[in-house]
Amino acid sequence: MGFTDFDHHMAFVNGQQIHYVRAGEGPAVALLHGWPQTWYMWRKVIPALAERYTVLAPDLRGFGQSSKPLDGYDKRTVAVDIYELVRSLGFEDVALVGHDMGGPTSYAYACAHPDEVRRLCILDVAITIDESEQAEYYKRLFHLSFNAEPDIAIQLVTGREREFLTHFYRRCYNPGAFSLEDIDEYVAAFSAPGAMRGSMAHYGALPLDLKHNQENAETKLEMPVLALGGAMSFGGGVKKSLEAVANDVRGGVIQGCAHWIAEEQPERLLEALRPFLAEDD
Repeated sequence: MGFTDFDHHMAFVNGQQIHYVRAGEGPAVALLHGWPQTWYMWRKVIPALAERYTVLAPDLRGFGQSSKPLDGYDKRTVAVDIYELVRSLGFEDVALVGHDMGGPTSYAYACAHPDEVRRLCILDVAITIDESEQAEYYKRLFHLSFNAEPDIAIQLVTGREREFLTHFYRRCYNPGAFSLEDIDEYVAAFSAPGAMRGSMAHYGALPLDLKHNQENAETKLEMPVLALGGAMSFGGGVKKSLEAVANDVRGGVIQGCAHWIAEEQPERLLEALRPFLAEDD
């Protein structure tokens, strides 16, 4: 399904214009994307979830058609955007599904409003509370350091957005998960004025995010948590990291999959996610 197959909306919340896709009726489920993606990463799972839920798939600040401010990219602040979006639409609670950068954003939201988050699902990202562990990620993943200096990074990437982004999309179990049309969609989104810098600024906030995670971890989450990692990516590390910050964690590993779970293995994701969400129905 393409961009125009969904209903698109804008909301002004927390001083930002937040673009979001809405589908279905029922309890709210918010899908929070990662980098380098937009709401579009959820295109293969939105229709199935919309059969039972009101699905909200926003572009996080700095991405897609949402505002791209100069600051405010720590995940506590980004979570406020999403919280105010959910409340502005009349929902008193929500289930959160966060991938990559959307994972720590979902975690920050759940910590700030534990009584208003029914369920939390984290996809292929660790909720880091240990400085040495975060340092290891910097060694493994070059873009954590590269993107954290967006002013120089965009000078090197501008005009080469397709080559830069395709490097990441092709690092998956099945490169066919991303069609040329899908890559066109992402390249257009990240070639827009301010988009590359805004999205990269999320990485510059990682040290502050670590500090916030350490503070939040002092009180473990009580809502059910589903933690899923791609077998060729974070794997079982996602569940292990969530067990340090939450009391009711289930999940494991999605086989035949690297980082891009919703795009590489949407059916396997739905097989795990739908029964998890349905426990509240």
